[in-house]
Amino acid sequence: MTINIKNISKPEITCSNCQACCCQLEVMIISDTGVPDVHISVDEWGAETMLRLDDGWCSAIDRETLMCSIYENRPLICREFEMGSYECSHERAIQMIASC
Repeated sequence: MTINIKNISKPEITCSNCQACCCQLEVMIISDTGVPDVHISVDEWGAETMLRLDDGWCSAIDRETLMCSIYENRPLICREFEMGSYECSHERAIQMIASC
């Protein structure tokens, strides 16, 4: 028996099952949205990114709820990253493979 994986439905990604996979990506700060300085990292050329902790997670993520602690002031890239989009699904798949 052959199973066609294209026909298997993927679970809808919602706030209740989001695993914040995007919060492990490098995020450039390209506009002023009010990100608090404590969450900003500046490289040797002066470029600003969201500060990532030693384990790779964004410093602004609440590790208990996996929700952004600076949601109203999150960077533009975070605002444009749509939950359930191709990019979101792709990052989730990478995280699932890495955790196996």
